[in-house]
Amino acid sequence: MENQTARLSSNNAWHYGITTKFFHWVIALLLIGMISLGWYMVSIENQPNSGWYFDLHKSFGLIVATLILLRVLWWLTQKAAPFPRSFPAWQYKIARIIHWLLYICIIVMPVTGFLGASFSKYGVAFFGLQLPTWVNQNHALSEQFFKVHGVVAWILVTLISLHVLAALKHLIINKDGVFQRMWFSK
Repeated sequence: MENQTARLSSNNAWHYGITTKFFHWVIALLLIGMISLGWYMVSIENQPNSGWYFDLHKSFGLIVATLILLRVLWWLTQKAAPFPRSFPAWQYKIARIIHWLLYICIIVMPVTGFLGASFSKYGVAFFGLQLPTWVNQNHALSEQFFKVHGVVAWILVTLISLHVLAALKHLIINKDGVFQRMWFSK
């Protein structure tokens, strides 16, 4: 039983384990939701009661940041399932670059959002619970962090789109089982 649990939770020679799949899909869905909410809240920024959306974005951002931290720690302890030998070298290189850029962006997003909010006059709250202030308010610095946050959001959308298109290519065109490595069925 213990061996079965380890096999399910860890990555193996071809498939990713359940823990890796959990992090992948939960973070993917949360990031899509966070980006959508972020764009919506910015579009209504000056309207009454828009602060509720900003607070919601910050609260879920803290949850996503925690999951990303756990995902990175998990990633550092697990060997990635290898690509098929039939992969052309150029596809392997592009896939590696996109994965590295995805990791960089999903780390930079919550850091810049947290710093931008920390330097703003509103600070950071977690579902209404105001977190301690650890920096002095600095509007210019806050805006710089939010500008980076916004640019990285667009980069992340582009990378996610490329990642999804590549996954669909493997599922529909290549039919090589690469998509199933991160899916929940056998």
